[in-house]
Amino acid sequence: MLTKTEENYLKTIYSLELLHSKNVNTTLIAKELKTRASSVTDMLKKLADKDLVNYKKYQGVKLTLNGKNIAVKIIRRHRLWEVFLVNKLHYNWDQVHELAEQLEHIKSDTLTDKLEAFLNYPEFDPHGDPIPNKDGDITHHKNNMLSSVAINNNYVIIGVKDSSSAFLKLLDSVNLKIGSTVKIISKEEFDSSMVIESNQNSFSISHQTSKNLYVKKI
Repeated sequence: MLTKTEENYLKTIYSLELLHSKNVNTTLIAKELKTRASSVTDMLKKLADKDLVNYKKYQGVKLTLNGKNIAVKIIRRHRLWEVFLVNKLHYNWDQVHELAEQLEHIKSDTLTDKLEAFLNYPEFDPHGDPIPNKDGDITHHKNNMLSSVAINNNYVIIGVKDSSSAFLKLLDSVNLKIGSTVKIISKEEFDSSMVIESNQNSFSISHQTSKNLYVKKI
């Protein structure tokens, strides 16, 4: 039986592997989990002893197949709970991450499968992240960020890279959400801020905002 802390490490390593496509170093993990590098090293040794990660000092860490399977299960539970909290209990999308962080540690495959069926087998969570299926299959975003696409084309927002409450509240303030159609009207050379058109309104957004929005051309 894994502890919550061990599960959080596996999930974090999995996410960092997707971003960096190579062994993950302890500094990145410590930053993500807001802990000391020495604590990370101690935990990686424990996970290695359980055959959940491959870890060598100064060479970073990578999940084993067993570790990856567990991480995907945790992510599946987390994202299904987020859908439930938003769609059935009517929480705002900026309120559900911390609650789902607690619920994701309920280790019941039966409950997870029943929850998925109750929600009618959703493919994405409220932030646009893909939900792994029962077999652990998951299709990750392979789309562009709004910051990198051409002007004068129409795009639909399909996900957010930053799911912090502060960022989601910012999007709410300008009525941007998953499924919103946007068009870049102009882009500033100096700071890459841009004027976009969405919901029949034109307004400016920062580069920090645009580089945290996944979009697909339509």
